[in-house]
Amino acid sequence: MKFARPDHISDPDMLPQMPVWVTSARAETIEDVAFLSGAALNHLHVVLGRNEVPHALLRDRLALRAAEACVAFSGRFERAGDLRDAVHLLRPGDLPGPAGETYLSWRRAAERPVSVKALGRALPAFEPGQIATWLDAGEGAPVKRAALVLDAVLTEAPRAEVPALILADAALAQALGWDHVVPLLAAGLKRTDLRKRGDDLRLACHRALISSTREAVRLAADLARRTAHLKAVAPKLRAKGAGDAVDMFLTRDAVAPGALPLPDRAARRLCDRLVDLGAVRELTGRDTFRLYGV
Repeated sequence: MKFARPDHISDPDMLPQMPVWVTSARAETIEDVAFLSGAALNHLHVVLGRNEVPHALLRDRLALRAAEACVAFSGRFERAGDLRDAVHLLRPGDLPGPAGETYLSWRRAAERPVSVKALGRALPAFEPGQIATWLDAGEGAPVKRAALVLDAVLTEAPRAEVPALILADAALAQALGWDHVVPLLAAGLKRTDLRKRGDDLRLACHRALISSTREAVRLAADLARRTAHLKAVAPKLRAKGAGDAVDMFLTRDAVAPGALPLPDRAARRLCDRLVDLGAVRELTGRDTFRLYGV
C-alpha cells in the first residue's frame, strides 16, 4: 500500500518521537524482543506516513549507512565520506571500486519501488529467477520473513552479504506494505550475526531493527526540519534552474556541483548561497571536489 499523507504540511518538529520504553526496555526472550521490534516498526510506519518526511532523501541516506556497515563487514575501512566520493565524483569510464559498488547497490535498491526487476538492477550478478526464489523463502510475520530470506541467501551464497541484506530489507518492506526498500537491517546487525541461522538469526534481526528503526526515526525528523528550511529559502534563489537543483537536494544524500542543471560557475555560486542560507551543508571539508547535502 501507499502511505496515506495528510493534505496539509505540519510542523516537522511535531513528528512523533519513538516511545522511550521501546528502546530502553531490556528484553531477553524472543517474544519480548519481537514485541519491541514490532512496536518500533509500527512507529516508523507512522512517521513514514507523514507528509513532511522527505522519503527519497531518507532512503538515500539510510542506503549510505547500510553500505558503510556492509563495507565494514567485509573488513574494509571506507567510511561514509569515502563512499560518497567513490560514487558522486566518478568520471565517465571510471569504476567505483568494491566499496563504491556496495553503495551503488544499496542506492539502486532503495530508489525504485520494490520489484524483482528493480532488485535485479541493484544486484546484476543474480538472475531475476534467483532473486524471486529467495524472496519467496520468507513467510509469516515481517521480521520472521526478512530473517528467513537472509538465512536462505547466506546459506546458499555465504559471501553474498550485501545481496542477502538488500533482499531481506526488500522482504521486510513487502511484508509491511511499503512501496520501497527502507535500508534498516545492515546498520543494526553485527558481523557475527550474519553467521547465525534459524531462531538465533531471527532474534538478531529483531534486536537490529529496534536500534536501526530508532535511528531512522531520528534521521527522518532531522531531515524533515532541514528540508523544510530548504523549501522556505528556495524562493530567494534567482538562478535559472535553481528549482530543479533544489529538487535534487531534496532527494539525494549528496550532490556535486557538476551534477546540478546549471553551468559550473553558477552551480558553485548556488551551492555557496545555500550554505550561507543554512539550507545545505558542505560535506567534505575540502576546498575542491566538494559535495553538498541537506
